[in-house]
This record gives sequence, C-alpha cells and structure tokens, in this order.
Amino acid sequence: MAHQATSKPTACLALADGTLFFGTGFGATGQTVAELCFNTAMTGYQEIMTDPSYAGQVVTFTFPHIGNVGVNPEDDETADPVAAGMVVKWDPTEPSNWRSAERLTDWLARRGRIAIGGVDTRRLTRAIRQQGAPHVALAHDPDGNFDIESLIAAARGFAGLEGMDLAKEVTCAQSYRWDEMRWAWPDGYQRQEAPVHKVVALDYGAKRNILRCLASAGCDVTVLPATATAAEVLAHDPDGVFLSNGPGDPAATGTYAVPMIKELLKTADLPIFGICLGHQMLALALGGKTIKMNHGHHGANHPVKDLETGKVEITSMNHGFAVDAQSLPDGVLETHRSLFDGSNCGIRMTDRPVYSVQYHPEASPGPQDSFYLFERFAAAMAKKKAHA
Repeated sequence: MAHQATSKPTACLALADGTLFFGTGFGATGQTVAELCFNTAMTGYQEIMTDPSYAGQVVTFTFPHIGNVGVNPEDDETADPVAAGMVVKWDPTEPSNWRSAERLTDWLARRGRIAIGGVDTRRLTRAIRQQGAPHVALAHDPDGNFDIESLIAAARGFAGLEGMDLAKEVTCAQSYRWDEMRWAWPDGYQRQEAPVHKVVALDYGAKRNILRCLASAGCDVTVLPATATAAEVLAHDPDGVFLSNGPGDPAATGTYAVPMIKELLKTADLPIFGICLGHQMLALALGGKTIKMNHGHHGANHPVKDLETGKVEITSMNHGFAVDAQSLPDGVLETHRSLFDGSNCGIRMTDRPVYSVQYHPEASPGPQDSFYLFERFAAAMAKKKAHA
C-alpha cells in the first residue's frame, strides 16, 4: 500500500516539460522563474547562494546536509543572495557550528529567496544531465495552494540565459577600493597594509573572496563597474587588469566588455588575468567563441589538467557556457582542460602575460589548489615593472 502523505506540500517545483516536484517550502514565500542547475559541492551553500554567477538560476544541491552549519555574515560572497532559489533533499535542521549566526531558513526569508526541501534530488539531477538545464517555476505557499497550469506556463515563458546580459544587473554601481585579505585563523579577515601592485578589477559579478585573494597576493585593488571603458581603466594607471567571474551569456556581456578588452590589448601592454566570465570575455576579445553547455559545471570537485605542466588540480566551478577551444586563433594556447568532459578551462597568449581560467581559483567554496594563479599574476606585474 502506498504511503499516504500526512500533510499538504507547501512548495512546488514545475519544469517546463510539465514535470512536477512537491515538497516543503522554506525561506521566502511567493514564486520565481529561472534556469535549474545542480551543484555537487559538499560545503559552502551560503557562498553558492551569494555567488553572482548564479543570477537567473535555481540551484539543486546534490549533497543532502544543507543548512546544518547555519549562516554568518563573513561567508557572504556579495551583499545579498543572487541565486533565485534552492532545492534540497532534506529540510534544513537546526544549525550546529560555532560560527553560525542565523538559521538558513530565516536568512533566506529575510533575503527574499524561495527554497524547497524533501525533493528527490538524485532524480532531478539525472533529469538535468539528460535533458539539459531546464526552465522552472518554483513556488512556496504555506497553505499549499498552487495553480499548476500557471506554474508550468511560467516555466515555459522564461526566456532562458542565452542572449541575456546579467553582468549589468550584478555589477557594482560605482568604483570602490578593496584591501581585505583571505580569512586566516585566529584573526579572521585582515587588511592589506603594504600592497605592491595596483590592480583594476572589472566587476562582472565579482565574489568577495576573489578580491581577497588579489589583496593577499599583494594587490591594491580598485573595482570598476562592468561597463567601464578602457580609458577609465587606464586612468587608474594600473600595473595589471583583472576580469572577474559573472553570470549570463558571455556573448551578450561581450557587446561592451569585448571592445574594452580589445582596446586594452591594443594600447596597453599590461598583465591581464581573467576568471570564469572574465575568461570568456578574454577569449572573445582574442578571437575565440563561446558555446552554451548542456548542463554546465557547478561544484567544488572538478579535475582540471594543466596541459603545460601535466599537473591535475581539483577546482571549484560554476558556469553554463564554455570557450570553444577549436575557435582559438594563432598566438592563443589552451592551457587547461576539464578531465570530466574535455571542455576548455584555460587560455594564454604566447607572447604576453595575458591568461585566464574557467574555474574559480579563490576556492569559496572549494579546494585551494589553484591559488598560485594569483601569485602568477603578481609575479607578472613585478616582472613588468622590473623591465620598465
């Protein structure tokens, strides 16, 4: 005999193909539409929800223990959650961690983000892998009243991320300075008081820990909005330029970012380092192309091979688009490659200190195998100044 539910579901996840998942709602009430992805990380749900690269997406967490360490102000990667919502297997339990300042459920409600628990996330993840990232509508109603046809219609009406420029929505409104370094026991975040390199960081959706890594590598960081021009960048007389992570279709963001990067490459012989969307912007500026992936890479355990050294790094990833390695022109080398599916994960120019990677070397969340990339950027700036 089938098990009879003892209570009415208070949340519903509707896929555009009509598939429905019911569960327990928590966080904010209401409805949101987005693309659905899954993340395999075992830690860092707060960092994931506040990662600007997740704009326009609902995140399915494959790891069941979500909410168990609560949340705290230090782990936010930006001022507010950016992901549209979250899907988890088990309802969040009471937090048990010495750093916890608030329950995940209360934090989501206060920040206006909808979540659903009690979902078969394995089944959902298989569907995403097989069919590609679907468009969904996620609703939370404490009374359990849902207009199913309306939800499915809303999911089908979502425009999707292709052609969508989301960097403008998550970038900073004006420039600012950054000097906070990486968290370290026992003092937490410290300030960079003796920077040696002036860096301009283009904010396409920058995570705080990426900026902290730049500061920890000896950089005096000035952050500029995504739409900054080459003249505005060069007005700061930087030793190097950093291109941040971010959400959306790189081709759409590239309409204004690519001409700026091309102008920098043409008029200023500066070290340039890009991450994630910044990697894709650099590739487009150098003549490459980007493609939409079936379901993207989202997790903290992705193996990437450095093709020049043979070293394998375990990396943190979050992207739904990728650079087409076959489109790279002469003078641009593929430096890193995913060992999961062979997709491109890094490039560099052969004659200049200009390079980028698809993954997140700042490890928030994730392993710290790739911090050397920030040190490489600092070394390139030091070498440039030594030969000036």
